[in-house]
Amino acid sequence: MAPRHGAVEPPAGDKPRNYDQMAGSRRLLRRLIEVAAIPLEPQERLDRVVRMIATDMVAEVCSVYAQRAGDLLELFATEGLAPGAVHRVRMRVGEGLVGSIAATGQVVNTADAQSHPNFRYFPETGEEIYHSFLGVPLLRSGRVTGVLTVQNRAPRHYSDDEVEALEVIGTVLAEMFASGGLADPKVYGYIAGLRRESYRLEGTRLVEGVAIGRAWLHEPQIVINRLIAENVGTELNRLDLAVARFRASMDELVERPDLGPGEHRDVFEALRMFAHDPGWVRRIRETVETGLSAEAAVRRVQEETRLKLGHVADPYIRERLQDLDDLANRLLRQLTGQALHHDPSDLPAETILIARNLSAADLIEYDRSRIKGIVLEEGSRTAHVTIVARALDIPMLGRVDGAMAAADPGDLLAIDGDHGHLFLRPTEDVEQAFLSSIMIRQERRRILETQRSLPSVTLDGVPIGLSLNAAFLIDLAHLDESGADGIGLFRTELTFMNRSRYPDLPAQTDYYRSIMEKAGDLPILFRTLDVGSDKQLPYWRTPAEENPAMGWRAIRMMLDRPIVLREQLRALLRAANGRPLCVMFPMVTEVAEFEAARALVDRELDRLDRDGLPRPERLEVGVMMEVPALFWQLPAILRRVDFVSLGSNDLFQFLYACDRGNPQLSDRYDVLSPGLLSFIHDLVERCRAAGVRLSVCGEMASRPLEAMALIGLGVRHLSVTAADLAPVKAMLRSVAIGPLHDYLMTLLELSDHSLRGRLQAYALDHQIVLPPGVYRP
Repeated sequence: MAPRHGAVEPPAGDKPRNYDQMAGSRRLLRRLIEVAAIPLEPQERLDRVVRMIATDMVAEVCSVYAQRAGDLLELFATEGLAPGAVHRVRMRVGEGLVGSIAATGQVVNTADAQSHPNFRYFPETGEEIYHSFLGVPLLRSGRVTGVLTVQNRAPRHYSDDEVEALEVIGTVLAEMFASGGLADPKVYGYIAGLRRESYRLEGTRLVEGVAIGRAWLHEPQIVINRLIAENVGTELNRLDLAVARFRASMDELVERPDLGPGEHRDVFEALRMFAHDPGWVRRIRETVETGLSAEAAVRRVQEETRLKLGHVADPYIRERLQDLDDLANRLLRQLTGQALHHDPSDLPAETILIARNLSAADLIEYDRSRIKGIVLEEGSRTAHVTIVARALDIPMLGRVDGAMAAADPGDLLAIDGDHGHLFLRPTEDVEQAFLSSIMIRQERRRILETQRSLPSVTLDGVPIGLSLNAAFLIDLAHLDESGADGIGLFRTELTFMNRSRYPDLPAQTDYYRSIMEKAGDLPILFRTLDVGSDKQLPYWRTPAEENPAMGWRAIRMMLDRPIVLREQLRALLRAANGRPLCVMFPMVTEVAEFEAARALVDRELDRLDRDGLPRPERLEVGVMMEVPALFWQLPAILRRVDFVSLGSNDLFQFLYACDRGNPQLSDRYDVLSPGLLSFIHDLVERCRAAGVRLSVCGEMASRPLEAMALIGLGVRHLSVTAADLAPVKAMLRSVAIGPLHDYLMTLLELSDHSLRGRLQAYALDHQIVLPPGVYRP
């Protein structure tokens, strides 16, 4: 006996209850694909489609509604209703039976449409004579793009098999709409499945600036080329093989020996449980049996899951549904053979990079000269990728909900990083406005650049040290022309992250020597390896952690791998070759950690003596103040260090117990809060009393308003991104520190959530030069 899903029809006695219905839907699907291949105008093709569906389902009416801009549903084709109603009848989402389907994504199946509480009569259609009504949503990218309905005069409840058949047909119609085969976008403009009209999405400002470019998805869209099963048995076999490979990959992930115990293993175990869930796979198999290809069946079940995501408030259930969505993507990639990520080397010029989220390592794999802007569906202001984007002067938006689904590859996008707006397919006037803004900014920057050679001195004569943050040799290309006092933070880890293998001692020595030669006589502060958390090295396997931001990273990792730290210190000392050298250890939590790291410096100095190599003319060793615990050990640490550099990003994270990468918390707290500013003021006073230099090298120093607060608190050394050096210098040359300090001292004991508004008003009242957008309420 042939298997149920084979090419041969099973004997009559072995047929499943709905076999004939499934066979009928498969025949209709094949006819739909045949119609799609005929060279017809989109409207004529759609008219044929609704006639075919009506005939096949023995329905007196079949209608297709497409969602247009402004949450409107428009009747696009009908068989049975008044022909004059096509493209004339429109309703809002939520209005009438069709509108309620679009609003909820739920099927409506009723034997008496007029008595349904959501029914609304449209006299243009002539549908008052029809009682039975069945409507299903057209789903794509997790949202409803249209509605497909059938109607009959006789009151009857449509069977489950008929509902299933119409849903399957709707899956194909949604893809046909998206391809432009059923509606001409030149005529009808925006249709939810086509997304051709200009519109705006809201997001969070991560890196200021404006940009125009073409969309490039970090995670490429999964393109399904085969919608219909030529042979159901073959498709089920393809599905089974893909599921087996997919499950094996999940098993391998969970069984990795370096995964370790803990809650994170429970997460992966839960994912594996979903991957082995027979109900999920059975639902996909049943969908294949209706006549869809394996990948189209996975997509249909995925769309149902995505639709549920939008209607579930419970965070736990949403996370589980998100897991199923991610697993569906992995299974689709098994079936289609498509890559998980684009090859970074394929990135075209003038690109706007779109992703759900990015790591710092992801970003630096791309050619930054080709990236004009970045759009993330998640992201936060203090995430490491944001820091890198700011250093590269790339405008970036975060928390742009639905960006990946809304933008097609190659779409023209415009980013307003000052106000948190993303314009998709901007109109010509919007595009010209952005181009004009970009030119004005370039001219303004040119004017600011003329101040580079001017001294960094406030109106009342207080000198402020202004240095640059850097991570690559190219960052030092124009250091001598920048007007900077040197490099106040050189992030050595980004160079390690940008390599395919660990750099040995000669490679590190040559690299650091090149950096020092580029800098000439200007000082450079080298931060030792600060990896871990979201800064992973591709050639090091690090264990998964429940809370990596507060886990095994930075100096903690290096003290556990002293050979790595000693080799980096040895390379720095050899590269200095007698020149001054400044070294800083990140994330020092207690004095004992600094002493252990400093002991390694001393051992390498002794090694220089043994090898007959010169010691640095002047060696300064300091710490990065990031962990609040170190603040309560200041007397001891200040006796041992040559300087302290405040890392505002991690300090803010740890002081407020606020995950820097959590988008839900990105706006919850402010660095200009009385609490953090009081902390910094106390640190300034205690470093001054001990005669230890204090600088600020975090993102706080690169924002002119925040930098204004820092110098008002007494900070006299700032290290900023290259793009922000000129705006910060213009600010400090326009401010008098004495009155600003007195004003700040009156604010530190306030109970305000943030002092941002008060400082903006002060800057405005005292004609302090700040970039556009900073004075926003």
